[in-house]
Amino acid sequence: MSMSLNLTKKQRKKRKNIVSLFTLTTFCLSLLLLHTTFWISIIATVVVYIGVYAVFEILDYQKSKKLLQSGIGDIDTMDGFQFEHYLVELFKKYNYKAIRTPDSGDYGADLILKKDTQKIVVQAKRYSKNVGIKAVQEVLGAKSFYKADEAWVVANNNYTKAAKKLADESSVRLIARDELISLLLRLQNNNRPNPKEIKATVEVKEKKTCPACGSEMVLRNSKHGVFYGCTSFPKCTHINPAK
Repeated sequence: MSMSLNLTKKQRKKRKNIVSLFTLTTFCLSLLLLHTTFWISIIATVVVYIGVYAVFEILDYQKSKKLLQSGIGDIDTMDGFQFEHYLVELFKKYNYKAIRTPDSGDYGADLILKKDTQKIVVQAKRYSKNVGIKAVQEVLGAKSFYKADEAWVVANNNYTKAAKKLADESSVRLIARDELISLLLRLQNNNRPNPKEIKATVEVKEKKTCPACGSEMVLRNSKHGVFYGCTSFPKCTHINPAK
């Protein structure tokens, strides 16, 4: 299967334009400047087209290989809690003292990092779309509350223009998908946190028992936010807050 199938619609269009420009330029140069015949120009154009396309395929393969090594695909399947735990382990590899904040009442920070005298508050966003301005606003509030030196947002995706603008104006560091992948790839394979192990560990840690009836509680979403709900619902309506 061609690696180009993994490209977005915008990326495929850009690639098509680049290939078309190369081939058209080759045809014109060979016909007008080199005084070749029409058919030789056609052959030269086809050769260039295949060559440029092959280069893109090789670059895609190399990029795909790096993505596989980084484990970003497994990170994309995590929930928010698992992503936070994963980042704790990741930043520990970079010699930060990293802890998660409480599941409720975190004041806008999911993690707190410390190294020497530096304190950093972090918002962790495991999103399937671009992260918006709210994450920047929340981490700014956390920076003030925790009296931190820096505020970061770390995401497995990218950011909206509004989020980038506010981050630039307020000195919030945005770690987007490409930088996260770079952080992962800088670590040796045997030193890189394993997303699958983190997911399995967190699933066990996050299991909760309903204090009202003893049944298992599971993480649920509603229009009011995320919470732990009893699996005996509607017989038991007990809930616990979550991040």
